Amino acid sequence: MKLFTSVHDVTNINALAAEALQLKQNPYGHQHLGENKTLGLVFLNPSLRTRMSTQKAALNLGMNVMVLNMDKEGWALELQDGVVMNGSTVEHIREAAAVLGQYVDIIGVRSFPGLKNREEDYNEEIFNKFVKYCGVPVVSLESATRHPLQSLADLVTITELKTKPRPKVVLTWAPHIKPLPQAVPNSFAEWMCKADVDFTIAHPKGYELSTDFTNGATIIHNQDEALADADFIYVKNWSAFEPYGKILPGNDDWMLTNEKLRVTNDAKVMHCLPVRRNLELSDEILDGPSSIVVHEAGNRVWAAQAVLKQMLESL
Repeated sequence: MKLFTSVHDVTNINALAAEALQLKQNPYGHQHLGENKTLGLVFLNPSLRTRMSTQKAALNLGMNVMVLNMDKEGWALELQDGVVMNGSTVEHIREAAAVLGQYVDIIGVRSFPGLKNREEDYNEEIFNKFVKYCGVPVVSLESATRHPLQSLADLVTITELKTKPRPKVVLTWAPHIKPLPQAVPNSFAEWMCKADVDFTIAHPKGYELSTDFTNGATIIHNQDEALADADFIYVKNWSAFEPYGKILPGNDDWMLTNEKLRVTNDAKVMHCLPVRRNLELSDEILDGPSSIVVHEAGNRVWAAQAVLKQMLESL
């Protein structure tokens, strides 16, 4: 594997999830792969789980790890070609990415969308230019449109905890106080549409995701109807795709509660974290037996380790 940006970079998602669970049982069995190899993690946005879990995964594989918070520690990047750099930007992404590729064997990049220009965000300009110019394998630590390491960890979690061969999985929209990217729901939908699950997306009208990510999903605007007989519920807010990056009025009653869980099949509740308590998810769920959000976050290590292992094997 030379590139990990989406489910489309994976030949067999079930095999990759199984490999992650095998690594969970034997974390240090492949340290020879990472000996004298270095992972560079480049963050243009904040991170807790992605940074720590990917670092831990690399260390489990015997790698060295270097972290650059480019938004705070790096030079202001110029993205456009052919410009006279007489403004606020100091370094062109061509040189920045190429130089980083001289120092490391694999690069991870995290870059959020601006949520102002849909075409610009969905073209993934920053991420794609890192891929183009760095000259080494690249793993997405979340981009403007996808979060594949999170989605792989979600698949690993469902595979690990499911009690029947084809569980019902529901992605449900949740309220928030500010516009959030579509990256996590896009990515989760894309992976679930390829997984062996019965997949439903529930959201208020106006929060439709791009059909590029939801082909194969059942889409319902009634949350109670969608939750009926669910085995796993994935809770996540996202802003509108059209009008892009906007929050629509109302829909405060979409926060998941124990009362809403009564129609489910004792569903396990997931969230990528961080979560705003009693806005996106109630205390009673997060602190109760239905929540598996911490277990899910723990599986971020094994998802990252499975991807890095395959990249090291391809070097």
